[in-house]
Amino acid sequence: MSRACSRAAANYRDGRVIKIEPIARYETPELAYLVEVERFEAKVGGGDERRPVALRVTTIFGLEHGAWKVVHRHADPITTERPVESVLEG
Repeated sequence: MSRACSRAAANYRDGRVIKIEPIARYETPELAYLVEVERFEAKVGGGDERRPVALRVTTIFGLEHGAWKVVHRHADPITTERPVESVLEG
C-alpha cells in the first residue's frame, strides 16, 4: 500500500459500510471508472465514537494481464451540488 493510502486509511478505524450509491460508470476494453457516494460509520481521527461519513469517490481501473486493477482512487466530502462560486478562493 502506498504511503498516501496508509495515511488516509489511518484516519478511519472500526468502521462499517452503510450504503454505496452509484452515480456513474463507464467501461472500455482496457479502462473503466466508477463514481459513487460511499456512506459509512467510523471512528475518525482520534475520536472514540463512530460518526457518519459520506465521501464522493472516483475509482479508475485498468486491465492488466486479464484482471481489473485499481490505478487511481480519489475521495472527497463533496456529496451535494454546490454553486459555482464555491470554487473561488478568498
